[in-house]
Amino acid sequence: MSLTDWIVLGCTLLAIVVYGVFKSGSNKDIGQYLGSRSLPWYHVGLSVMATQASAITFLSAPGQAYSDGMRFVQFYFGLPLAMIVLCITFVPIFHKLKVYTAYEFLETRFDLKTRALTSMLFLIQRGLSTGITIYAPSIILSGILHINITYTTLFIGGLVLFYTVYGGSKAVSYTQLLQMTIIFSGMFLAGLFVVMLMPSDVGFIKSIKMAGNLGRMNVIDWKFDPSSRYNIWSGIIGGFFLQLAYFGTDQSQVGRYLTGCSVEHSRLGLIMNGMLKIPMQFLILLVGVLVFSFYQFNRPPVFFNNYEVEQVKQSSYAPQFNQLEEQYNKTFEQRKVKADNLAKALDSDDAGQINKAKTELSSLNKEAGKIRTDAIAVIKKNNDKANTDDTNYVFLTFVTHYLPKGLIGLLIAVIFLASMGSTASGLNSLASTTAVDFYKRIINPGASDKSYVNALRLATIFWGLVCIGMALYASKIGNLLEAVNQLGSYIYGTILGVFVVAFYLKNIKGTPVFIAAIITEAIICYMGYKNTVAYLWLNPIGCFMVILIAAILNIFIKPKQAAIS
Repeated sequence: MSLTDWIVLGCTLLAIVVYGVFKSGSNKDIGQYLGSRSLPWYHVGLSVMATQASAITFLSAPGQAYSDGMRFVQFYFGLPLAMIVLCITFVPIFHKLKVYTAYEFLETRFDLKTRALTSMLFLIQRGLSTGITIYAPSIILSGILHINITYTTLFIGGLVLFYTVYGGSKAVSYTQLLQMTIIFSGMFLAGLFVVMLMPSDVGFIKSIKMAGNLGRMNVIDWKFDPSSRYNIWSGIIGGFFLQLAYFGTDQSQVGRYLTGCSVEHSRLGLIMNGMLKIPMQFLILLVGVLVFSFYQFNRPPVFFNNYEVEQVKQSSYAPQFNQLEEQYNKTFEQRKVKADNLAKALDSDDAGQINKAKTELSSLNKEAGKIRTDAIAVIKKNNDKANTDDTNYVFLTFVTHYLPKGLIGLLIAVIFLASMGSTASGLNSLASTTAVDFYKRIINPGASDKSYVNALRLATIFWGLVCIGMALYASKIGNLLEAVNQLGSYIYGTILGVFVVAFYLKNIKGTPVFIAAIITEAIICYMGYKNTVAYLWLNPIGCFMVILIAAILNIFIKPKQAAIS
């Protein structure tokens, strides 16, 4: 990056941290640290969206669309319905009970062991996911600076830890409001420049038409297939249960909308999220589709992870890799001619010409894909531990190679800001669950507010270090966006099942649901490991299994009678 880009990046990050610390002020008691209920609905809505919109969203989603098209947007189709259910059921209950974490309610309804189990499941899931969100921007710094990813991970983790420990939930919420403004502006500019950098006779509409002809505008798939990750059925049904569990039982989200100044403001914030999330995700994926069209006319690298390319070019496999790269570049020159032909055919509206041009270009894309597969195999030969999934690097490569000075720094800052927001929310939720559900309830009940605030800060530091450690092992998981949601699907269904029983099946007691949750979690993890069904379906399966097993066990397990003295 240029000096201008570094200045833009540094000033943006510094402004966010200073702003968050200044606005949050000091936190003297646990209520202030976890977030006083004083924020308006639009602030709640943006905070909820920013918690979701991590660096993974802006780094991996365009790459996902580049390689697989628009079908990932179906993942969010169940979100609006989930927001309605949350507004009716979860929000008023949490506000009425004045809980700091979602799991406090479970002790009131069941018992301490059920609260502790769900809290522990959350800590495992959120800890792993937060580690992945730290890893995402570390990729960027490592690629730009050409230094070991260990150092960039420590830097990113340390930066977020500082203002999360100092400001607590309030600092997170205030910075997220500013972050979302910058993020939306940055992504809009990125999409605008993709179109501007196209050939003069190829505008926005023609870019979309080209992508559609090459299979990238596959927004809706009506086929019901349990093994297919993304279709309208898995999105509406599986996505509904995943989103309901995420927003209703994940402390990183519950903690965000509990900062609303009233039940109505929390509800409006969630409805805002439900209305804007799908269009936002659609537009982010659309940027990836536009980048795909852009690379039909501009030569893409044979492999987008420049670090791995540099490693193989410094090895004994360099001649073999260079030969494949040369073949790939020659194939591109042919592809560019066919891409021009397709663009001209689209102007003519002649179906025969369009089909011929599309077939020829698709054939060359497949040929380039085979060469690319061979190049990846060489990278793997050189280092069997190499990260051979480069979808997370597609958008980053476009940004750093084609955008003007200053805007590159802004776009990198956007990805960093998204990471800081979601990582801070994750750390804050991990700390609050640890401090409230374990330290305050089990280890040291009845302590002073100062003691609890100190425990929160220590828990934040502890989980920050744990998540940084996890981030160092995140390079083997493929597309980060899919990995986070897949990881959540292993656990969210079970936790949601416990909450559904708590809300709606009043006759079922604590011990049956506790045992049901353990059995269900073991089965879901096995199904996920064996890849029995697409991961989104694990959410409804887990939820219904908890309900069914708990109902059966409740018949045979009777609550203990209190002793008569």
